[in-house]
Amino acid sequence: MTRDKGVPQQLSLGVSLRDDATFDNFYLAPSDTNQQVVVALEQFAGGQSIEPVIYVWGEAGSGVSHLLQSVCQRADAGGRSFQYLPLAELLDIDPSVALDRLEQLDLVCIDDLHLIEGQSEWQTALFHLYNRVRDSGRQLLLGARKSPRNLSLELADLTSRLQWGLTFQLRPLNDGDKLTALRQRSRLRGFDLPEDVAQYILHRAPRDTRALFDCLEQLDRASLVAQRKITIPFVKQVLNI
Repeated sequence: MTRDKGVPQQLSLGVSLRDDATFDNFYLAPSDTNQQVVVALEQFAGGQSIEPVIYVWGEAGSGVSHLLQSVCQRADAGGRSFQYLPLAELLDIDPSVALDRLEQLDLVCIDDLHLIEGQSEWQTALFHLYNRVRDSGRQLLLGARKSPRNLSLELADLTSRLQWGLTFQLRPLNDGDKLTALRQRSRLRGFDLPEDVAQYILHRAPRDTRALFDCLEQLDRASLVAQRKITIPFVKQVLNI
């Protein structure tokens, strides 16, 4: 989103943010090492960080995309211009078009960065965007499933640039934390998920957090339509698990 005429619009690429991707919805276990990441990103979102570039990585379902979108939501609430770019949806677009003039925005968030492996045009375009953002004094937030050192890139200069900024690894939740996170998310959605039902979902649905939350959203919608409580038989019926 932007307030300046001539700057690319947040939705110009058909990209939108999930309504539930907020810092408040990101579950942190007690003494969670991810707390440091969240604090740093909250400061970054508000323009209070001296870091021009932050790189966040973690395995699928660890919450990287959630936090990148949370940063964008917070930046938008603060009146800052931004663009969120999930490369999983945009690799077929000419990178010179997708990344054009983004350095004019306060914040650029690029997700799924690992997908540029083997994509030489995207690597070159991102290298130039990185330099433009730094030169303009704006901010760049990058998310991936691999650390900067473990990305297999043909462009050595981009590999070097990606290792300049502050890097964080998101640690995945263990099963106990996932169970608590599921029940907390259900309460945020306005209903209570019984522990036995949460256990059933956890041990039969895909294990990553994003997939578990998607199951919860599906169950919530179905229960509202059917006017039924979410029980194990209802979960079996709706999710076919």
